[in-house]
Amino acid sequence: MQQSAKLRHFRGLSLSGFHRVAYREWGAADAKRTLICVHGLTRNGRDFDELAAAAAARGWRVVCPDVVGRGDSEPLADPSGYAFPQYLQDMNALLARLDVEEVDWVGTSMGGLIGMFLAAIPGTPLRRLMMNDIGPFLPAEALSRLSQQVGEQPSWPDYKSAYADLRAAYVGFGPLTEAQWQRLVERSLTAEGKGWRRNYDPAIGKAFAGSLEGDVDLWPFWDQLRLPVLVYRGAQSELLTPETAREMSERGPRAQVVEIAGSGHAPALMSDQQISPILDWLSSN
Repeated sequence: MQQSAKLRHFRGLSLSGFHRVAYREWGAADAKRTLICVHGLTRNGRDFDELAAAAAARGWRVVCPDVVGRGDSEPLADPSGYAFPQYLQDMNALLARLDVEEVDWVGTSMGGLIGMFLAAIPGTPLRRLMMNDIGPFLPAEALSRLSQQVGEQPSWPDYKSAYADLRAAYVGFGPLTEAQWQRLVERSLTAEGKGWRRNYDPAIGKAFAGSLEGDVDLWPFWDQLRLPVLVYRGAQSELLTPETAREMSERGPRAQVVEIAGSGHAPALMSDQQISPILDWLSSN
């Protein structure tokens, strides 16, 4: 049976007030296992539609939030709040809403770091963590290039031109079918007047750029992890370097690292070849 999602929301709290955080829930609320999937910096929870449907078909409850300022979630009144303390607070509110003792976590880029931070906290409810093309060391050069892309907020007069530009911008997702590209681009856009723009708050780019101060070293958090970790690395990724991926397999939780050929930052997780190994690993003892 084809699985479908229910769109829900809860209220997050920042110093400037409450904000609506949207999430999509797949599968039965009383399922034995719950999986949370969190997207990258300017993406949204729809990135996990294929993975969530596959997991729900296996009997999982899957929850895919739109982090504040992205997708169907409201923007922050004060853009300076677009940072990990706010994201962690909102995800803790989501965990409380779900009312479960234990969850597994799949996170792409920023979503993987959110999972890592939560997993490093004593008493964490995370059981297993999958990190998609992200690690505890982020090179300044790669972050600078990412900041330039995030800071751009173009608009397009028609869908055809938006599709062409976004397909070029998201080449790091790897080789996709035409149908997959169509779905990915549709999930990336929102209507604006008679045209289109990316569906995230443009202020996120300014907040991200303002936080950059060279390389980011998060190894102390990594070394606190006491749970199984699976890492996907896009073979052409500049954000998760081969050296960092190798060190992730040798220290801390000693992650299982899988390199995804043909992808950069970050593998799209839309094909069965990428999804099934994740679900098999999450299901293993």
